[in-house]
Amino acid sequence: MEHPYVPRDLQLPGYVPVSLSQSTILTVYGLSSLLVVSLVWFLSGRSRSISKLDRLLMCWWAFTGLTHIILEGYFAFSPEFYKDKTGFYLAEVWKEYSKGDSRYAGRDSAIVAVEGITSVLEGPPCLLAVYAIAKGKGYSYILQFAISLGQLYGTFVYFITAYLEGDNFSASPFYYYAYYVLANSFWLLIPSLIAIRCWKKISSAVQSQSQKKNKIR
Repeated sequence: MEHPYVPRDLQLPGYVPVSLSQSTILTVYGLSSLLVVSLVWFLSGRSRSISKLDRLLMCWWAFTGLTHIILEGYFAFSPEFYKDKTGFYLAEVWKEYSKGDSRYAGRDSAIVAVEGITSVLEGPPCLLAVYAIAKGKGYSYILQFAISLGQLYGTFVYFITAYLEGDNFSASPFYYYAYYVLANSFWLLIPSLIAIRCWKKISSAVQSQSQKKNKIR
């Protein structure tokens, strides 16, 4: 079966075309994400001690954590998803997304490594960040800072390796900008903002502690 990916000579023996429509795939993902965000927002609102900004951060960490664990985890440990004949949703997601970056269908080693590390080492800590913010844990900021740096590192590796390999993995300009550029840009923008905020919070706390010690002396 001929595939829709670029380069056209990419070898995908046993390829099975996407059975779900693009609108169905995106709608399911959007509604699922909305459900998670709405649930976290509602539950976090029951505590008056949590600010609106922290509630938004909890929503982000829940959303991105589940995305890492479920979506990226499935990809990392399902090397033959493009052969799926059952219409399994997660397989369909990656068949569709591969139109924007065929390195996924082709199992590019850098992509598999980045996604595997992200799903295992970043996914669970994201959910821990939700708990840490909710409970006001002292490690909350350093945890968020560390995860954000990991996300930025992975995203930069993702874009840089594509550039070094010719940046020609999209089936059309639409898929390039919608899937490859836009969808991934959130994992550059949001982690950057969180990292900056956490850096300021940590620096302020350290400075405050130093000033207290100086007063005692």
